[in-house]
Amino acid sequence: MSTQLSAATRTGSPVKLTRGLIALFAFCCGAIVANLYYAQPITELIAPDVHLSGGMASVIVSLTQIGYAFGLFFLVPLGDLLENRKLMIATALVSIASLAAAAFAHQPSAFLVISLLVGFSSVAVQILIPLAAHLAPDESRGKVVGTIMSGLLLGILLSRPISSVVAGHFGWRAVFGSAAVLMALVTTVLALTIPRRQPAHQATYVELIGSLGHLVRTMPVLRHRSLYQALMFASFSLFWTAIPVELTRQFGLTQTQIGIFALVGAIGATSAPVAGRLADAGHTMRATLIALVVGALAYAPALIHPAWGVAGLVASGIVLDFAVQMNMVLGQREIYALHAASRNRLNALYMTSIFVGGALGSALASPLYEHGGWPLVAAVATAFPLIALAHYLTIGRPHAARHA
Repeated sequence: MSTQLSAATRTGSPVKLTRGLIALFAFCCGAIVANLYYAQPITELIAPDVHLSGGMASVIVSLTQIGYAFGLFFLVPLGDLLENRKLMIATALVSIASLAAAAFAHQPSAFLVISLLVGFSSVAVQILIPLAAHLAPDESRGKVVGTIMSGLLLGILLSRPISSVVAGHFGWRAVFGSAAVLMALVTTVLALTIPRRQPAHQATYVELIGSLGHLVRTMPVLRHRSLYQALMFASFSLFWTAIPVELTRQFGLTQTQIGIFALVGAIGATSAPVAGRLADAGHTMRATLIALVVGALAYAPALIHPAWGVAGLVASGIVLDFAVQMNMVLGQREIYALHAASRNRLNALYMTSIFVGGALGSALASPLYEHGGWPLVAAVATAFPLIALAHYLTIGRPHAARHA
């Protein structure tokens, strides 16, 4: 009862987090976050059309993720200060404009700046998730976040096959034009259905941003979970940025076939609700270990024997996605439990670190592939989860055990 009353106070009217509202949150999250990934499988189509060299193609993806990281750091904390629905709608309107501009850009500098803006304006999703966490009862918060994260992760995973198929039939510009139309629909839905939430936190914007450093210094769990997921997401982004090039050059797959490959990878999103339930049941430590070990083993087919071919790459994609999504939800469940009034800022710090890692992985994709092909990509991508696993075993797990 107290949870329901507090939710009513924060939003201005009683709000029941029904299955329909959870499904709506999940859909909106998936549709918004997809903006970050439409370019990933079609960089080799975009680059020559906007006069970028092949070695610079992956910069498109990196700048989108860097823009998202900037938005996470500078915009998402405002969710602890400003009315959430208005903030989401304002960022979504900028997203519509930037996606439409991408569909008409012809100069490399203009397209790269637009890519940065597409990422920067797609952070509404990270205001929506903490809002759902605020509305959810404590005993089912992990399940709710996991369900909504399934929508977000499906948006990430389905954006690639959709982008490939649309680009293959109608050209890459149609991808961004269609995304702008979809965002217009999502923005309308947000305006009509998402409950209002006016945070009680009182501070200036400068004080709000300044408090981020205090949160990092005083919350070891935040530092640990951010590091693990940043490294996992670096591996994830490296894989999905390099894999379209490998499938095109070495196996001669068409854009539609690459889309099917990415669609199969979406199976990995099934780990998100599973991770939420494990966290609610108190199995976070064991599930984290499983996620990091599985992530480190994802590239085994390519490292053991390249003759696995496309089948080996499919297996790597599914296993890697499963591990990354599981670890992400486990991390979010833990940081949301740290301090309720700071959830937007905690989420901003967590997700900023993740997308800095993602930008690093994407930026490495083209140079690594050009210098050593898929074996070098797989070796470097494996190193990221191995570092996370080593840190967890030596520092993270002992700390979690002491404070259990």
